[in-house]
Amino acid sequence: MEPGNINFHTRKWVRPEDLNANGTLFGGSLLRWIDEEATIYAILQMGNGRVVTKLMSEINFVSSAQQGDLIEMGLRATKFGTTSLTMQAEVRNMITRSSILTIERIVFVNLDEHGRPAPHGYTEVTYDRDRLPKHHLPAGPPQPWPAAAPAA
Repeated sequence: MEPGNINFHTRKWVRPEDLNANGTLFGGSLLRWIDEEATIYAILQMGNGRVVTKLMSEINFVSSAQQGDLIEMGLRATKFGTTSLTMQAEVRNMITRSSILTIERIVFVNLDEHGRPAPHGYTEVTYDRDRLPKHHLPAGPPQPWPAAAPAA
């Protein structure tokens, strides 16, 4: 992984509920955070709220985090396919900058309204402006809540 090419945007505070039996950060919690961060990044790069994780390559747990540590997650797009986006990920200690985890490849697939792979139409990363998903934007003015059914 090339250092310095990843943008670190999201930060997490390691809390007691994030720990494993050894008292260090539980890998499952960390992977959940990475998958969520990568999903948001894929949505904003492909401009579609319908994306799925297709593949995560080897996950390298380099070091651990302790309760109270501040960590930051970074992603970098490495390739746009016709229907996919590939990225790299790194998690590091925010204070010491020491690496906690690296993932060389995470692949997301863009889906149509029927759940099938669909072209996203992009070939490069956007840095200036996010590509907001159109189907998640409101179609018109907010609708009132339905009236409650009368009590029987």
